[in-house]
Amino acid sequence: MQAALIGNQNSGKTTLFNLLTGSNQQIGNWPGVTIEKKSGALRGAEGWQVVDLPGIYSLSPYTSEENVSRDFVLNSRPDLIINIIDATSIERSLYLTTQILELDCPVVLALNMADIMKRKGVTVNEQKLSAFLGVPVVSISALKRTGIDKLIDAVKKCEPKKSVGDMFSPQIERAVQSVQKDVVGDNKRFKAVKLLERDVRLAPVTSTRIEQSAAALEKSEGMDTEQIFADARYKYIARAKAAAITVEAPKESVTDKLDKVFLNKWAAIPIFAAIMALIYFLSVGLVGTFTVDLVDGGFGKLAELANNGLLGIGASDWAASLVSDGIIAGVGAALNFVPQLIIMFLCLALLETTGYMSRIAFFLDRLFKRFGLSGKSLIPFIVGVGCSVPAIMSTRTIEDEDEKRMTIMLTPFIPCSAKLPIISMFGGYFFGAFAWVASLSLYMLAIAVILVSALIMKKFFFKGQPASFISELPDYKLPSPRYVLRQVWERIFAFIKRAGTVILLCSVIIWFLASFSFKFEYGVDIGDSMLAGIGNCLAWVFYPMLGEWSWAATVSAIQGLVAKEQVVSSMAVIAGLAEDITEGGLLFGSGVFLFFTDASAYAFMVFNLFSAPCFGAIGAMRRELGSAKKMWVAIAFQTGIAWVLATVINAIGSLILLL
Repeated sequence: MQAALIGNQNSGKTTLFNLLTGSNQQIGNWPGVTIEKKSGALRGAEGWQVVDLPGIYSLSPYTSEENVSRDFVLNSRPDLIINIIDATSIERSLYLTTQILELDCPVVLALNMADIMKRKGVTVNEQKLSAFLGVPVVSISALKRTGIDKLIDAVKKCEPKKSVGDMFSPQIERAVQSVQKDVVGDNKRFKAVKLLERDVRLAPVTSTRIEQSAAALEKSEGMDTEQIFADARYKYIARAKAAAITVEAPKESVTDKLDKVFLNKWAAIPIFAAIMALIYFLSVGLVGTFTVDLVDGGFGKLAELANNGLLGIGASDWAASLVSDGIIAGVGAALNFVPQLIIMFLCLALLETTGYMSRIAFFLDRLFKRFGLSGKSLIPFIVGVGCSVPAIMSTRTIEDEDEKRMTIMLTPFIPCSAKLPIISMFGGYFFGAFAWVASLSLYMLAIAVILVSALIMKKFFFKGQPASFISELPDYKLPSPRYVLRQVWERIFAFIKRAGTVILLCSVIIWFLASFSFKFEYGVDIGDSMLAGIGNCLAWVFYPMLGEWSWAATVSAIQGLVAKEQVVSSMAVIAGLAEDITEGGLLFGSGVFLFFTDASAYAFMVFNLFSAPCFGAIGAMRRELGSAKKMWVAIAFQTGIAWVLATVINAIGSLILLL
């Protein structure tokens, strides 16, 4: 037995899915979090599976989510539909319900956020609403875990719904009944309505009867059939509200009061900038200055113990070096920044679960439209602070193809968690107590580059109009510690897993290339190694942006294509093998390594921020763009922007330092 869980975005659907199945899913307050179908066994109901469908507002498909959800309920034929309703926005939520009721499938309505609804002075009579709609209605609070067992009992009963023939006027109903004669298979009523709305994407059936019925309706009502049915649905919803819902005089809620501050036309953007500044101050400044050295010292001692221990038991020099200078140094260099990432992920999770992120996306919609984007583009940019891969995947919520392509190409510009080690290491070494300011400046630079790039793309390449951004603004909620901690853990675990697989392998490869010559001689001077030879062949590319010839910086930057964290790991491995490490103005050592100035260090950070992303993100770009050619264009664009910016910044910075 299969139950499909379907509802609007931000209705608490994924939270309910977790409670029904015990699964761990990401919780967010913006459209696009649930992109794919997810399934799990319904607890307490043997033989039942729950499928979590993408959050949508209608079964008339305009987005990929609506297509996924409609295709599933029509083609997979679930045994029951659990329609979750946001009780605080019941009129909007019931519009989807009116379409679901036309399907040949039993339905259970889960009236979510019932506790918030009561605080707003709204009372819903479950029995009357159930009698009016012809389906079971259960009040729940997914956040507080109330009413869930009652909902599961309703699912297990799987009662057939009553007729919905009184939803439309007699004239509309006659047209629907007439068109049903031309429909074959299941869900005849639903398909008949869509045919009258001229939705050929669902059922490309044409007949004289359909055209005559649609034309007659349009002539009598004075509007197109899609508007006729929408108007009829809202009248039906109004009757349902009158029959089962009472509303007290509205009072100004806490959400309304907070929105006066956070969505103020003058204060909203400064507040957003201040919040991001606080996040970078906490993660890079306050925590970074203390934890990185502490963790790095721990890995340094571990490497020393491993080296001495292996040599003490008779291991060869190369084996001891592989473990201490290759594996421990490389993986440890990335793991040094885990405490910083925990703080950053924690702050972002709090912003997401409270409802703030969806608001700032909505507020910035007007600004983004001036640059050829919409508020929907901001969603991938916000997700990209964690990782570019899911951020690129979340562009599926953007209907306009040009805007979607632009967003895919621009999303990797956002500083993701994998870039934080680069930013933190260089920022901490060269800018000291102001490392968080340097980090924040890169975030602001990323936004500026995104907007300017979008403007250029819109002017010369993508000339369509940005899509309208319609988003439900959920009430502010106190974050659930359980979900926040789970989300932080999942992101940190993914980072650690990456360090233990991809970065480990790359660190071993870097160690091997740096330890052996092309004649496979071990123990050669690092300047004569295979790695130095490879780096010297490509160092000319990086010379303009660094002002010095550095094969070490070159190979480290190239390693960033595999994983951005690998830039730091590569440098750590190379530094561990070099014999001329000094203190002072040198990052690693003279002669072999680049003499970084403040300007060239910042330029190097800029290049790694804007250059082509890691292989995982490149693969996501390939899938979402739909062709390898478009992917290579995106890579060339990103890397070209990075090289030009880094070169200009180093030139200007070097000039300032000379004055």
